[in-house]
Amino acid sequence: MIGPVEPAGIVIEKLAKIYSRRGSEVHALKGIDLEVRGGEIFGLLGPNGAGKTTTVGVCTTRVKATSGRVTVNGIDVRADAPAVKRSIGVVTQFRTLDRSLTIRENLAMHGMYFGLHPKDAWVRADELLADFRLSERAGAFPDELSGGMAQRVQVARAIAHHPSVLFLDEPTAGLDPQSRLALWETIEGMHARGITVFLTTHYMEEAESLCDRVAIIDHGQILVLDTPEALKRSISAETVIELRLETPNDALVERLRALPGVVSAQASGDAVRVLTASQDGVLPRILAEANGAGLKDMTMTKPTLETVFISLTGRDLRE
Repeated sequence: MIGPVEPAGIVIEKLAKIYSRRGSEVHALKGIDLEVRGGEIFGLLGPNGAGKTTTVGVCTTRVKATSGRVTVNGIDVRADAPAVKRSIGVVTQFRTLDRSLTIRENLAMHGMYFGLHPKDAWVRADELLADFRLSERAGAFPDELSGGMAQRVQVARAIAHHPSVLFLDEPTAGLDPQSRLALWETIEGMHARGITVFLTTHYMEEAESLCDRVAIIDHGQILVLDTPEALKRSISAETVIELRLETPNDALVERLRALPGVVSAQASGDAVRVLTASQDGVLPRILAEANGAGLKDMTMTKPTLETVFISLTGRDLRE
């Protein structure tokens, strides 16, 4: 079995990244500050293009920062990139397994590349195959695997050299629900062994289920950072009511905002999201207003991290 490792952390200070594209500047990161505690699962949550992948790129030495400082395991990524690479594992959004090698060979070759003795690398490969329930597919080639299984192999390969920090960039993107849940279990297993996990995602339920703490990033800036539960409490809402209307109705939004017990009301196309501090007495008043404005459907849910994002930005996480 894979034993626990010593906790390690990540410190990001005033990190900025500017890309030049077609004669103009794109500010991918705008001086962000983050500290990831050793041994935690930390989630960087935000829409596509928010700066998540750029942040991971700098932390893993694949992207050069414009300014700022990043240390991983106490090592400056700019001053000693080779040492950082030896201490981390990386799983990107894309399948990067060597298609000419079997699964077992992929794992062993990765270990050897990072300095394991060949004999130890093969032992390590077999250990990982057993721990990730992949032993029966040891002789299979990457093209013979499902998307979910291939991603599990990539996670196994990423820790073949015993890293203390694991970076996962949108690890479940494109996976079916069953494969996503299986990978969540794998990630929780890394956490149980003391590996620090830095996870980027635009799936709110993924961040809520897996992460000890979450930072929400948008347009290259960190908006908030806390535990998922604390972030949901911060919006002071008990219930999220979504009203589907026949046509958009800005006047209804204004009337809803004026109702006692309503924390906020925001329009999104033909829908209106209403956050309420409680359900006591406010729901009948909301329905009375909505019925007079062409109400088609209504749903009620508890606040989620997407609710937090909407309250901060005024738009959906996936817009």
